[in-house]
Amino acid sequence: MNSQVTPAGQSAIKILVINGLAIALVLVTAMFIHIRVPIAGVGGMIHLGDLPLFIFALLYGRRTGALAGAFGLALFDLLSGWTLWAPFSFLIAGAVGFAAGYAAEKNPEYRLAPYALSIFAANLITIGGYYLVEVFLYGNWLAPAGSIPVNFLQVTLAAILAMPLAKRLKKLI
Repeated sequence: MNSQVTPAGQSAIKILVINGLAIALVLVTAMFIHIRVPIAGVGGMIHLGDLPLFIFALLYGRRTGALAGAFGLALFDLLSGWTLWAPFSFLIAGAVGFAAGYAAEKNPEYRLAPYALSIFAANLITIGGYYLVEVFLYGNWLAPAGSIPVNFLQVTLAAILAMPLAKRLKKLI
Protein backbone atom coordinates (compact mmCIF):
# COMPACT_ATOMS: atom_id res chain seq x y z
CA MET A 1 0.00 0.00 0.00
CA ASN A 2 1.43 3.33 -1.04
CA SER A 3 0.34 6.31 1.06
CA GLN A 4 0.62 9.90 -0.02
CA VAL A 5 3.36 11.85 1.73
CA THR A 6 2.59 15.28 3.14
CA PRO A 7 4.95 18.26 2.84
CA ALA A 8 6.19 17.65 6.40
CA GLY A 9 7.39 14.21 5.30
CA GLN A 10 4.75 12.23 7.20
CA SER A 11 2.40 9.90 5.41
CA ALA A 12 -1.30 10.74 5.29
CA ILE A 13 -2.06 7.47 7.08
CA LYS A 14 0.32 8.30 9.93
CA ILE A 15 -1.26 11.74 10.33
CA LEU A 16 -4.74 10.21 10.30
CA VAL A 17 -3.75 7.72 13.02
CA ILE A 18 -2.12 10.40 15.17
CA ASN A 19 -5.16 12.68 14.88
CA GLY A 20 -7.53 9.82 15.67
CA LEU A 21 -5.46 8.82 18.68
CA ALA A 22 -5.37 12.44 19.88
CA ILE A 23 -9.16 12.76 19.63
CA ALA A 24 -9.69 9.43 21.40
CA LEU A 25 -7.33 10.27 24.26
CA VAL A 26 -8.91 13.68 24.82
CA LEU A 27 -12.35 12.04 24.90
CA VAL A 28 -11.34 9.20 27.22
CA THR A 29 -9.44 11.36 29.72
CA ALA A 30 -12.28 13.89 29.91
CA MET A 31 -14.82 11.09 30.26
CA PHE A 32 -13.07 9.13 32.99
CA ILE A 33 -10.84 11.60 34.85
CA HIS A 34 -13.04 14.43 36.07
CA ILE A 35 -14.47 16.04 39.18
CA ARG A 36 -17.94 17.58 39.20
CA VAL A 37 -17.97 21.05 40.74
CA PRO A 38 -21.14 22.89 41.82
CA ILE A 39 -21.06 26.28 40.09
CA ALA A 40 -23.76 28.93 40.24
CA GLY A 41 -26.56 26.38 40.36
CA VAL A 42 -25.85 24.89 36.92
CA GLY A 43 -22.81 22.81 37.81
CA GLY A 44 -19.61 22.16 35.95
CA MET A 45 -16.54 19.99 36.03
CA ILE A 46 -12.79 19.88 35.97
CA HIS A 47 -11.49 17.20 33.63
CA LEU A 48 -8.09 16.16 32.34
CA GLY A 49 -9.09 16.16 28.67
CA ASP A 50 -6.96 19.26 28.17
CA LEU A 51 -3.82 17.32 29.13
CA PRO A 52 -3.64 15.12 26.01
CA LEU A 53 -4.94 18.07 23.98
CA PHE A 54 -1.90 20.11 25.02
CA ILE A 55 0.51 17.18 24.64
CA PHE A 56 -0.62 16.43 21.07
CA ALA A 57 -0.66 20.14 20.19
CA LEU A 58 2.89 20.52 21.48
CA LEU A 59 4.11 17.42 19.67
CA TYR A 60 2.25 17.72 16.35
CA GLY A 61 1.19 21.35 15.98
CA ARG A 62 -1.91 23.41 15.44
CA ARG A 63 -3.86 21.11 13.13
CA THR A 64 -3.64 18.12 15.47
CA GLY A 65 -4.23 20.35 18.51
CA ALA A 66 -7.34 21.87 16.95
CA LEU A 67 -8.75 18.50 15.86
CA ALA A 68 -8.04 16.89 19.23
CA GLY A 69 -9.69 19.71 21.14
CA ALA A 70 -12.65 20.26 18.86
CA PHE A 71 -13.68 16.66 18.24
CA GLY A 72 -12.45 15.14 21.51
CA LEU A 73 -14.27 17.56 23.80
CA ALA A 74 -17.38 17.92 21.62
CA LEU A 75 -17.71 14.12 21.61
CA PHE A 76 -17.24 14.13 25.37
CA ASP A 77 -20.10 16.61 25.72
CA LEU A 78 -22.33 14.54 23.43
CA LEU A 79 -21.63 11.25 25.21
CA SER A 80 -21.71 12.48 28.80
CA GLY A 81 -24.96 14.40 28.97
CA TRP A 82 -23.60 17.89 28.29
CA THR A 83 -25.07 17.89 24.77
CA LEU A 84 -25.97 21.58 24.78
CA TRP A 85 -22.27 22.41 25.19
CA ALA A 86 -20.97 20.29 22.30
CA PRO A 87 -20.99 22.95 19.55
CA PHE A 88 -19.46 25.50 21.90
CA SER A 89 -16.77 23.08 23.08
CA PHE A 90 -16.05 22.24 19.46
CA LEU A 91 -15.23 25.89 18.74
CA ILE A 92 -13.58 26.82 22.04
CA ALA A 93 -11.47 23.69 22.55
CA GLY A 94 -10.57 23.67 18.86
CA ALA A 95 -9.28 27.22 19.21
CA VAL A 96 -7.35 26.28 22.36
CA GLY A 97 -5.70 23.35 20.57
CA PHE A 98 -4.90 25.54 17.58
CA ALA A 99 -3.33 28.24 19.80
CA ALA A 100 -1.23 25.75 21.75
CA GLY A 101 -0.14 23.99 18.57
CA TYR A 102 0.71 27.25 16.85
CA ALA A 103 2.85 28.30 19.81
CA ALA A 104 4.61 24.93 19.70
CA GLU A 105 5.35 25.30 15.99
CA LYS A 106 6.93 28.69 16.67
CA ASN A 107 8.75 27.39 19.77
CA PRO A 108 10.20 23.94 18.92
CA GLU A 109 12.80 24.21 21.72
CA TYR A 110 10.05 24.46 24.37
CA ARG A 111 11.37 27.70 25.81
CA LEU A 112 9.33 28.75 28.83
CA ALA A 113 8.38 32.33 27.87
CA PRO A 114 6.60 31.52 24.57
CA TYR A 115 5.00 28.48 26.18
CA ALA A 116 3.72 30.60 29.09
CA LEU A 117 2.25 32.99 26.52
CA SER A 118 0.41 30.09 24.86
CA ILE A 119 -0.96 29.00 28.27
CA PHE A 120 -2.17 32.56 28.79
CA ALA A 121 -3.83 32.53 25.34
CA ALA A 122 -5.44 29.14 26.05
CA ASN A 123 -6.79 30.48 29.34
CA LEU A 124 -8.19 33.59 27.65
CA ILE A 125 -9.87 31.48 24.95
CA THR A 126 -11.31 29.00 27.46
CA ILE A 127 -12.40 31.47 30.13
CA GLY A 128 -13.67 34.08 27.69
CA GLY A 129 -15.34 31.56 25.42
CA TYR A 130 -17.23 29.64 28.09
CA TYR A 131 -18.08 32.83 29.98
CA LEU A 132 -19.68 34.38 26.89
CA VAL A 133 -21.54 31.16 26.11
CA GLU A 134 -22.93 31.05 29.65
CA VAL A 135 -23.97 34.70 29.41
CA PHE A 136 -25.75 33.89 26.15
CA LEU A 137 -27.41 30.74 27.51
CA TYR A 138 -28.42 32.02 30.94
CA GLY A 139 -28.94 35.72 30.17
CA ASN A 140 -26.89 36.82 33.16
CA TRP A 141 -23.51 38.58 33.23
CA LEU A 142 -22.73 37.85 36.89
CA ALA A 143 -23.54 34.16 37.45
CA PRO A 144 -21.09 32.83 34.82
CA ALA A 145 -18.21 34.48 36.70
CA GLY A 146 -18.36 31.51 39.09
CA SER A 147 -16.93 29.25 36.36
CA ILE A 148 -13.85 31.41 35.75
CA PRO A 149 -11.66 29.93 38.55
CA VAL A 150 -12.62 26.37 37.57
CA ASN A 151 -11.78 26.94 33.90
CA PHE A 152 -8.53 28.66 34.85
CA LEU A 153 -7.53 25.77 37.13
CA GLN A 154 -8.36 23.14 34.50
CA VAL A 155 -6.38 24.75 31.68
CA THR A 156 -3.43 25.79 33.84
CA LEU A 157 -3.07 22.38 35.50
CA ALA A 158 -3.19 20.59 32.13
CA ALA A 159 -0.68 23.00 30.59
CA ILE A 160 1.77 22.71 33.49
CA LEU A 161 1.65 18.90 33.30
CA ALA A 162 1.79 18.80 29.50
CA MET A 163 5.01 20.72 28.93
CA PRO A 164 7.45 18.33 30.67
CA LEU A 165 5.58 15.29 29.34
CA ALA A 166 5.64 16.59 25.77
CA LYS A 167 9.31 17.48 26.10
CA ARG A 168 10.12 13.89 27.16
CA LEU A 169 7.88 12.34 24.51
CA LYS A 170 9.46 14.51 21.80
CA LYS A 171 12.74 12.68 22.39
CA LEU A 172 11.00 9.33 21.76
CA ILE A 173 9.28 10.20 18.47
